[in-house]
Amino acid sequence: MRNDGSIPELADYPGVLALPVEWGVQDAFGHVNNVIYFRWYESARIDYLNLLDIEGFAVERSESPIGPILASIKCDYKKQLKFPDTVHIGTRISRLGKSSIQIDHAVYSEAHQAIATTGESVIVVFDYPGNKVVRIPDSLKKAVCEFEGREL
Repeated sequence: MRNDGSIPELADYPGVLALPVEWGVQDAFGHVNNVIYFRWYESARIDYLNLLDIEGFAVERSESPIGPILASIKCDYKKQLKFPDTVHIGTRISRLGKSSIQIDHAVYSEAHQAIATTGESVIVVFDYPGNKVVRIPDSLKKAVCEFEGREL
C-alpha cells in the first residue's frame, strides 16, 4: 500500500504494509519469533513490487519469465514484539545497481509507538527460463523512481 503519511517514523518509506501480530507467531519466550520479521519483509517487498505494475517484470513467475529473486537479507532488532499488536512495514528502494536492487525495511509497532526493527533486502532481476541474472529493465527503474519520487 502507498504510504498515507499517518506514521511520522515511516515518512521516508513510500510503501507501507499493515499486518496484525498473530498469536501463533510467538515463540517459547513469548515474543515474535525472529523468522517472522523476514516474512514480514517479504510480504512488504512483494506488496511494493506489485504496486509498481511493470510490464515484462512480474512478482509471480507465471506472468513473466523475468522477476525478482532474493540475494541477501538482514534484520536489526530494536524492540521485542508480542501479541496483540499491529505492525506497519515500511519499504523503500535505497539503491538500484545494474542487476540488483537494495530495499530498506522498517517495522513500526503500534503497541510501542516506535520502530521495532530495521533491515535490508537485496534482490536481483532474474531470468528464470535462462537461469541467470539480468540487467534491471529501464521500465522497472523508471517505475521505482516515480514511485519513490526521486532519482536513484
